[in-house]
Amino acid sequence: MSIPDTLVSGFEGELFAAGADGYDAARGVWNAMIDRRPALIARPRNAQDVMTAVRYAAAHDLGISIRAGGHNVAGHAVCDDGLMIDLTQMRAVTVDADRRIASVEGGALWGDVDKATQAYGLATPGGLVSDTGVAGLTLSGGIGWLRAKHGLSIDNLVAADVVTANGELIHTSSDENPDLIWALRGGGGNFGVVTRFEFSLHPAGPEVMFAAPIYAIEDGPRPIRAWRDFMLKHDGLIGSLCEFSTAGGEDFPEESWGKRVYTLACVYNGDAAEGEALMQPLRELGNMVTDFSGRMSYCEVQSLFDTLMPAGDFRCYWKARYLSDLSDEMIDLAMANAVAAPSENSISSLWNFGGATAQVPANATAFGDRSFGWMYSLDGVWPDAEDDAANIAWARDGWESSARFGHEGRAYLNFPGHGEDNDALTRAAFGANYQRLVNIKTKYDPQNRFRFNQNIKPEA
Repeated sequence: MSIPDTLVSGFEGELFAAGADGYDAARGVWNAMIDRRPALIARPRNAQDVMTAVRYAAAHDLGISIRAGGHNVAGHAVCDDGLMIDLTQMRAVTVDADRRIASVEGGALWGDVDKATQAYGLATPGGLVSDTGVAGLTLSGGIGWLRAKHGLSIDNLVAADVVTANGELIHTSSDENPDLIWALRGGGGNFGVVTRFEFSLHPAGPEVMFAAPIYAIEDGPRPIRAWRDFMLKHDGLIGSLCEFSTAGGEDFPEESWGKRVYTLACVYNGDAAEGEALMQPLRELGNMVTDFSGRMSYCEVQSLFDTLMPAGDFRCYWKARYLSDLSDEMIDLAMANAVAAPSENSISSLWNFGGATAQVPANATAFGDRSFGWMYSLDGVWPDAEDDAANIAWARDGWESSARFGHEGRAYLNFPGHGEDNDALTRAAFGANYQRLVNIKTKYDPQNRFRFNQNIKPEA
């Protein structure tokens, strides 16, 4: 389609129609499996542009997808035939250090936030990869290194500006449109385009302690079981995951290349020296393959995993579920699944929770119940389309085989597969909060304009 005059008028950003220069680059996202073709791509420069784009979509009965970082593994940023709103030109971050508040535009990446806030020795809980979009990660919960002391990203979201389905820009906080801020805290991109977030900030860094001893899977589960017991004692101080991967590259001893290994990756949520002393026992649990532990800057820790997930280079399928506890049997299953991965690029992980994350009541945010202690994720990552079936089957089989250890059937909606489980997965994930979310969706988006997500359908 050609770019309509009704949208061009007053729109300060960029517009891309199918076949135009820049269209194919603009519709590409981080997962190389995603190949969708929006009818039109709008790249706004400000909130007024977003309002103009949304009003155009409403007038022409178009569905809307929203791109921030483009990291969502299901490719929710890109739609077929509808309007894709690409926020990548809206990345400004401003910090009010006295109030400890960061104002973050909707297209910002976590690296943008970390750089701006660390200039004042402050941070807010973000993800584990610095080029992840703030919007997508936050709106479905946001699990990062600081969760032990400061909770999830949504637990630090205090206000937002949102363009709703009628093209109106509204502000939401605990005092203004409080139903909407409640829904944004875990309800995903169902309610509009968030053009600005406000996050509370906390003292953090500039130096933190990162522990990362690496053990070989062939040497058995004893270090993982010791890590589990250690984390149960210190879940209010340490954000951690046990990550299964394949050794390789110059950072590993050559004799370990190709071996399946696991990393007990931990960030101490406090003084680096205290953390180094406290976490030392995790580095003494057996013969290590290598050890990546050390004190480093907070921004460096936030970007350590970036190289595992280069944008557009790999095909990806991810699944995750919450676990009530972490039994020896679940640990054994996770190890067996890691060994069975058909791609050396795939990773899987056991994540700890508790601490500040668990202290939030189930009805306080859309995210819901926090009584799970752990999470299990399987990240299928591979280079070639001919291997799609094998790698998707590995992730799904591992996810399904762990169901007996799951917590009330709930799952982390930032790792949703490719949307094939959408309705059932979404209902299970929100549990008792689902109907309240339906009511809020019906209020703000009765036509389900924002449906390219883990969709909450409005009532007819």
